[in-house]
Amino acid sequence: MIKKTYEEINAKIRAGEAVVVTAEEVISMVREQGVEETAAAVDVVTTGTFGPMCSSGAFFCLGHSKPRMKMSRVFLNGVEAYAGLAAVDAYLGATQIPETDPDNKNFPGEFNYGGGHVLEDLVAGKEVLLEATAYGTDCYPKKKLEKMVRLEDLPQATLYNPRNAYQNYNVAVNLSDRTLYTYMGILKPNMGNANYSTSGQLSPLFNDPLYRTIGMGTKIFLGGGVGYVSWQGTQHSPDALRGENGVPLTPAGTLAVIGDMKQMSSKWLRGVSFMGYGVSLMVGVGIPIPILDEEILKFTAVSDEEIFAPVVDYSESYPQGLGETIGQVSYAQLKSGEISVGDRLIPTAPLSSYRGARDIAILLKEWIQEGEFLLTRPVFTIPASSEKFNYKGAI
Repeated sequence: MIKKTYEEINAKIRAGEAVVVTAEEVISMVREQGVEETAAAVDVVTTGTFGPMCSSGAFFCLGHSKPRMKMSRVFLNGVEAYAGLAAVDAYLGATQIPETDPDNKNFPGEFNYGGGHVLEDLVAGKEVLLEATAYGTDCYPKKKLEKMVRLEDLPQATLYNPRNAYQNYNVAVNLSDRTLYTYMGILKPNMGNANYSTSGQLSPLFNDPLYRTIGMGTKIFLGGGVGYVSWQGTQHSPDALRGENGVPLTPAGTLAVIGDMKQMSSKWLRGVSFMGYGVSLMVGVGIPIPILDEEILKFTAVSDEEIFAPVVDYSESYPQGLGETIGQVSYAQLKSGEISVGDRLIPTAPLSSYRGARDIAILLKEWIQEGEFLLTRPVFTIPASSEKFNYKGAI
């Protein structure tokens, strides 16, 4: 049996001797060499995903003015950030939109800017308009502030995303006779198309389906910089039905992640707009999986043919509660460009970028090979069961 430790793997990384491959590359290695031989040879498998992740945003310390001000309302390029924190702290959510949009949605295409775009503009080095108002106190007398700011002007800017890197997700279709405008994109009537997200065999939580190496303190690629897993994400639901390979057949685990925005790149944080729904943020996430034993290696060798997602009717099941799925399809089928549901062939389209996911996995691989990125042992792994979220069993 192959057994390795984080310390042994990091020592090899420091010495420039670690063998690092992407989750895409390891599949063929296992097929050609077998699990045992590949587990002995490979030290780290890198993963990646790049797609819309609505539950994202950033905490900002906006800096004190003269005289000082306790900001009660804050706007960045017209998009409101939540200011109920402290004098000059605020949180800007990726899906927040300006009050100037009367219907609070991007329909019929007249509105294309929101919180995610502000975050992209900031990491791109652009100026944004900061507007703040306050009620005024003896210690914070200033009542109004308006100025242009850049990311470099802010004392702190911390990306904190409560729910990223969903472990599997729905394939969205529309069985009704009208077009639907959703966070899964435009869904044509009568099952005219099927939209999906997640990068399949490269996606982080598909490669560690039982969360053996991922938890609080796991060091990751986040938005082009270094970040960390901070907790399980909101809607974390690890008790989903799983296949024999441990991979869930429905939406399951999620991650809360954190990182310094000043390290990040607008290539990997991109504001996006969905007609009829609103705005979001494309987030690049990459997680290294240490090959501690053969079981972990076997998990990382999962292929698109072995990963299945549920097909969900967004005209009925989703608005009323998830309900029953109308089928299961593999990511290999989804990526082929069409799926079969009943006697229908339906064209498919991804919301996430597989090319982006591959680039993230390769970039993370290069960071590790160059000794710039060491692995971290999590304080505790994220819960593999929702019966009892127990954080005493740290690895």
